[in-house]
Amino acid sequence: MRTARAVAEGPRDVGSASVWVLSLAVAVLAVGCAGIVVASAVSARHRAESAADLAALAAAALARDGGDGCREAAAVAAANRAVLAGCRVGADGSVTVVVALPLSQPLRRWAAGQDVRAVARAGS
Repeated sequence: MRTARAVAEGPRDVGSASVWVLSLAVAVLAVGCAGIVVASAVSARHRAESAADLAALAAAALARDGGDGCREAAAVAAANRAVLAGCRVGADGSVTVVVALPLSQPLRRWAAGQDVRAVARAGS
């Protein structure tokens, strides 16, 4: 049987729902932030792959006609906000390029300051 004092004070767990709701909100926020970081990293990887593909195709087309394919690859990479990190024109006319894409500042902190790199090959 409850005493008159216990009845007057009310239950001891008053306000515990607020703590649970706040904890759940923090957990949802943390998962959402992690999802944004992962999505940004995947997007950067796709942009680097696209820049490498376009640079390799442009370089192979120009190298086939006797031009400087690596210079064209550097220009195409720069147009895609990337940097040409490597370029090799093979004897068969194929071109292999390596492109580096600088990460945005928030992602750079998570990736230990590294750039996203992609390799592409085009030509015969």
